[in-house]
Amino acid sequence: MNQQEILAIFTQTHALLEGHFKLSSGRHADKYIQCARVLQHPAHARMLGSELAQPFHALNPSVVVAPAMGGLIIGHEVAAALGCRFIFTERENSQMTLRRGFDIQPGEGVIIVEDVVTTGTSTREVIDVVQSRNGDIRGIACLVNRATGFLDLLVPLHTLLKLTFSNWDPHDCPLCRQSIPIDSPGSRYTK
Repeated sequence: MNQQEILAIFTQTHALLEGHFKLSSGRHADKYIQCARVLQHPAHARMLGSELAQPFHALNPSVVVAPAMGGLIIGHEVAAALGCRFIFTERENSQMTLRRGFDIQPGEGVIIVEDVVTTGTSTREVIDVVQSRNGDIRGIACLVNRATGFLDLLVPLHTLLKLTFSNWDPHDCPLCRQSIPIDSPGSRYTK
């Protein structure tokens, strides 16, 4: 699939939102990608997971790791396409960790999967978890890359859709100056 076909799916499922948003990074934006609106459709999730998995088949991973919440569905679909197991990280006392009896064996081949990457913060946290268990990170993938510059993530980032939206530090946000109500749809914040 090409970028236009993938963007058409996001548009068709109303996953591209416009307004005033607080991103998981804390920055503000006038557009937001809500991948959950695409991934609520199993056929889209399966197809996007299969597309995202393509470059990783030859790397023979044995586990896909994704951060909860956003990476759960797409991570599971990538693991299914690769024929390997799926585990996820979650926050405990503000620290990203593996729970629920999940583990990574030393040297085990790992693919990290995210829904959206903007600053790479949660991806780096998952990298730290994998490295703390001596896992072998063989690739990193995301549905949507919103980063505005280079992300130093240890290995190259494979992305299905690259989008660049304006975003601002909260102190410089023109939408705040206009008193436009803000929405916090990300997994780290609540309204």
